Amino acid sequence: MEYLQQSNYLSILVIGIVVGYLSGLLGKGGSAISTPALQIFAGVNPFFALASPLPASISSTLSATAVYSREKLFNKRVVLLGAAFGVPATVVGSWFSSYLAGKTLMILTALFIVTLGGSLLYSYLRHKGESVETPVNSSDIRASQIVWAALFIGFLSGLLANAGGILFSTFFIRKLKMPIKQALACAVILSAVLSVPGAITHWCLGHIDWNIALLLSLTAFPASYLGARTAVKMKTPLLEKLFAGTLVVFGLYDIFFTLFMH
Repeated sequence: MEYLQQSNYLSILVIGIVVGYLSGLLGKGGSAISTPALQIFAGVNPFFALASPLPASISSTLSATAVYSREKLFNKRVVLLGAAFGVPATVVGSWFSSYLAGKTLMILTALFIVTLGGSLLYSYLRHKGESVETPVNSSDIRASQIVWAALFIGFLSGLLANAGGILFSTFFIRKLKMPIKQALACAVILSAVLSVPGAITHWCLGHIDWNIALLLSLTAFPASYLGARTAVKMKTPLLEKLFAGTLVVFGLYDIFFTLFMH
């Protein structure tokens, strides 16, 4: 195992603050930022940079969950079905990660995220002042939609050592027609749940450096809480545009990093 130089500690703590805040704000685990940031700014080995943020994702998303739970934004049916089928799919995807290089898949996933973000941003800009505020009821959601989404997103999350928050939240907004705050709330708790089997499996495969994981957790936990507080207080139209725009930026950033920085 590689050992971190003391000079890299501050870089990792700062990455934890940024990733944690965005995790709470946008209902995501933060791997899209933390993995390339760890490699560029802290000189972390690619395998450790990919999986070491997962334990920190657990703590940061649980921190954000505490805020969203007080706002009563969760849909229990969506969360329970998503967890029931997403967890085993994540384990399977994590084991497959040892046999695939993953570069092509990372680019395709990033392109998918850019497309989703672009379509959401266009939709939000076109329908000015028509933001949905009323939470979706469980009776309005088909179980089959959740099951197939959880299987696909869970497998992809395990394969890419990603908590899946971005994919879950965009699915909830586009397909289930959830208001953005409810979508982020459900996505953030599913990110926390799916991070657990992913972290355990990658730990067994020797992909996690616990020094990095602990350093990220130190700052990601409180920062995520602040991010979630910001999200629930932010006006819905602004949050919608921020979320969609961030998807585009993250996706393009991942494509650039995968193609030119690896």
